[in-house]
Amino acid sequence: MPHLIPLPRVLAQRLDWPAREAALKATPTPDRHAFIQVLERVQAALRSAFESGCPVEDLVRGRAAVVDRLLVEAWSTLGLGAQPELGLAAVGGYGRGELHPGSDIDILILYRDGDLPAATEEALVDLLTFLWDIGLEVGHSVRSLEDCTREAERDITVATNLLEYRPLAGPDALFADLGAHIAPERMWNSRAFFAAKLEEQQARHIRFGETAYRLEPNLKESPGGLRDIQMIAWVTRRHFGSGDLEELVDHGFLTENECRDLMEGRDFLWRVRFALHLLAGRKEDRLLFDHQRRLAHLLGFCDADHNLAVEQFMQVYFRTVMGLERLNEMLLQHFREAILLEDDGDEVVPINRRFQARRGFLEITHPGVFRQYPPALLEAFLLLQQHPDLQGIRASTIREIRAHRHLIDDRFRNDLACRTLFMEILRQPRGVTHQLRRMNRYGVLAAYIPAFGLIVGRMQYDLFHVYTVDEHTLVVIRNLRRMADPEHADELPECSRIFRRIPKPELLYLAGLFHDIAKGRGGDHSELGAEEARAFCLHHGLPPFDANLVAWLVRSHLLLSLTAQRRDTSDPEVVMEFAARVGNLMRLNYLYLLTVADIRGTNPQLWNSWKNSLLESLYTATRRMLRRGLDNPPDQEEMVAEAQNQALGMLKERGLDKATVLAVWNDFDSDYFLRHSADEIAWHTRAILEADEEDLPVVQVRQETARGSTEIFLYTEDHPHLFALTATALTQLGLDIVDARIITTASGRTLDTFLVLEDSGQPITQDYRVQEIGRLLKERLKEPDRRPGAVRRNTPRRLKHFDVPTEVSFAPRPHHQRTVLSVTTSDRPGLLSRIGIILTDCRVKVHNAKIATAGEQADDIFYITHLDDTPIQDPQDQARIAARLREALDPPGGEGP
Repeated sequence: MPHLIPLPRVLAQRLDWPAREAALKATPTPDRHAFIQVLERVQAALRSAFESGCPVEDLVRGRAAVVDRLLVEAWSTLGLGAQPELGLAAVGGYGRGELHPGSDIDILILYRDGDLPAATEEALVDLLTFLWDIGLEVGHSVRSLEDCTREAERDITVATNLLEYRPLAGPDALFADLGAHIAPERMWNSRAFFAAKLEEQQARHIRFGETAYRLEPNLKESPGGLRDIQMIAWVTRRHFGSGDLEELVDHGFLTENECRDLMEGRDFLWRVRFALHLLAGRKEDRLLFDHQRRLAHLLGFCDADHNLAVEQFMQVYFRTVMGLERLNEMLLQHFREAILLEDDGDEVVPINRRFQARRGFLEITHPGVFRQYPPALLEAFLLLQQHPDLQGIRASTIREIRAHRHLIDDRFRNDLACRTLFMEILRQPRGVTHQLRRMNRYGVLAAYIPAFGLIVGRMQYDLFHVYTVDEHTLVVIRNLRRMADPEHADELPECSRIFRRIPKPELLYLAGLFHDIAKGRGGDHSELGAEEARAFCLHHGLPPFDANLVAWLVRSHLLLSLTAQRRDTSDPEVVMEFAARVGNLMRLNYLYLLTVADIRGTNPQLWNSWKNSLLESLYTATRRMLRRGLDNPPDQEEMVAEAQNQALGMLKERGLDKATVLAVWNDFDSDYFLRHSADEIAWHTRAILEADEEDLPVVQVRQETARGSTEIFLYTEDHPHLFALTATALTQLGLDIVDARIITTASGRTLDTFLVLEDSGQPITQDYRVQEIGRLLKERLKEPDRRPGAVRRNTPRRLKHFDVPTEVSFAPRPHHQRTVLSVTTSDRPGLLSRIGIILTDCRVKVHNAKIATAGEQADDIFYITHLDDTPIQDPQDQARIAARLREALDPPGGEGP
């Protein structure tokens, strides 16, 4: 008998289904127009019902029900129903009766073994052509019983697809035989099926980054997504013979409340997916920025103070996914125990009065453990650290932890035993990251630290933070732990060396745990978080000195990165100021490790050798300053002499005599020697000495330097257009400029150094790129009077969804006769080229540039003067430059110069 999905009443009424069905049957052959009209009405009815709040399950089932009837009508009208050994079945998601507006319609055309008659094959071609013509996205397979058996035995994906077959038309006996051919006793028994699907899920989770908490998650394939729910249903069907998740309650795998949570989570994801398909007009499972704002409003979220509608929506999404992850983990553990470990021994290994090990998993000794001794809710995680042979927690104990989380209240938090246990978890030599993650999944961490609960699932709608705040926090702690692990010492050697010198690693973990804990509250999250951190540390018995250190780290966790990326750290005054704010070497060590872990945990793609060199250079300079003493700052002449002596030693090794070198250096001022390393000074000097006058402009490229980037050195006659010309040429080559230093000699020559990276964030590796850079720059710089034209490059998709208002500010730098220009605006290809052209038009000379990009936002710093090298101090001049920049970077329609 056919198993058609019942048509929900709400959809039948909106469609006036009897009239629609009569129109379909009105002609002896399928009427393409009538079918298309029905599908159009269905789509409109689905949208209307969705917007009016109709239960999403009715809509998902309703579309499947309509498609059932369309397929059966077309099958019958084309004469395929008269074939005695031919059947039509829905498979996959359609087989389950789940069709979203853009879902593929997977069907199986089944026949007895042997070849199909030519007339039947022709009719099937007509059917499939017709279905495509009316706009159905059909995925089909035409297989014999033997084909199905062979393919299902070979491929778990095929076996899973067939597991959900639902007959639509054809003889009952044919489908009964299919069921017998693919039954567990013939292939893929429960044990083999579960093992294969578990491996498949683990591989899928790795493919999607092992986390659902990314900015543009895949609501179907990411951890905690719809595929994980389907995984549970597949295993249930294979093991118990039914895919009805509610049956898991009868088997003791779920409580009624857990089953309700599972179904509510599924319905939420269904609602999001349904809306996503409506907005995209096609199948789409990625929550791209293109859709997130509109989805939030379609689902009823509204902007509020400190919390955009899209951020509220995504927080609900991530919290739902986290809940589904918890249920998925618990159910898979149940299945593992019932299926994979069924034949293993049931030996119990005592651990203490409250816990024991069974089959390699931790469990409580009796159901009343947590009620009688609430601190055991934390003790469980400590025991997992202390017994690395344990594979995890038994499903029954996971359920008990979830059921007793309400015991984690103020009384619990004030209990000395609980406070001691939490600090012991942080002090363990292994498992800190794993157990904090597990505590977060089970809701224990949010219960124990209520402030952490506020950031669970919280996203920031930007491109800089690719994880939710809680996930980012745990990634930061993981990064810190890797610094402590000798196995990862070659990953960040300097960090590993510094980590071995810090006296109390747990203070660093606490700083990582609290550094973003006040995000989303309004105000300065660093200040608010510092207050939370200090109170927590004192409450947990830490000495005031340690509590103050953790609070200072939280308050200052952005200090090192902002100084390194936005200020001229070649300036001793900048380093001195930073060193004074840090105060001592111990603080510097802690701050450096936290900063590296934070940047690497914010967006893995942001970390590169350039960022590493920036932070490491500032760390090294500050350490030297602190060891020397803040009351004994280095003399500028002393620093110049040191750089010159080191460079001179390198040049002597190359056969150059001191008099020749000093003749070149006589043209340079002290600023040059302060802003370049000895290695760079030697490289530049050799290039100048090896060039004749007719060789100008000199263009030299080093593929990778100690600064973690490709370095370009230009030596030529000074000209107002040089910065803009160079920036435009490098932009045209697809290079990102991360730093620029422009020095003008006493004789009017310019010594320009540009540090660049490929779009990938890596230094240049191909020789042909080096030659390409040299050729284009020589060509452009030979005609410096020619005004550079703007470079047009396509804006990446993600950047199009963010609008950062342009902010321009000026600050004096009196000791260096410079003015500091700060420009914050939307990042886009060719941005530096645009700014360079505007500054050239405004008759502004650029002496230094610090380029920093955080997601969609660019924060660029320029050290500028008038063309006569005097600082730009007149407010009217500054206002004129600012107006030109805003006009160019925030124009109507979004086009630049």
